[in-house]
Amino acid sequence: MAQHTSTGKIVLFYGVALAMLVFLLKYLEYRYLIHDLSVEVYLGVIAVFFTGLGIWAGFRLTIIKRIVRADETGNIISDEESRKRTGISKREQEVLALMASGLSNQEIADKLFVSLNTIKTHTANLFVKLDVSRRTQAIKKAKELRLIP
Repeated sequence: MAQHTSTGKIVLFYGVALAMLVFLLKYLEYRYLIHDLSVEVYLGVIAVFFTGLGIWAGFRLTIIKRIVRADETGNIISDEESRKRTGISKREQEVLALMASGLSNQEIADKLFVSLNTIKTHTANLFVKLDVSRRTQAIKKAKELRLIP
């Protein structure tokens, strides 16, 4: 729901900005500043403005920022530090991410080119390290710990 609200605000912002820009151009046209320019020039200016604005907004929205969180003492730790602190290996983190994407143990095994028993071992280790008993609990806790997005 928060995603839709944010998107709605962006669309509303673009709409208001477009209306203000059109109003400004029409005001200037009628106010004696620009008489010789055609409608195509106005549309070109608006297109360039919104192209630049769109590129800027897209860049701002898609920047991958390093997610940090505070531990119990208030110190900032990174995802890598959180992974190391929980004792989860990089391979177990891969299994966890694939688990979060909805794959079964067999599908994870096929994707990582390992045996089903290896995936079951990684899963059991993850359950112990995250102190959970089900896949859904493991995924939820991993997201809280910022181990997976």
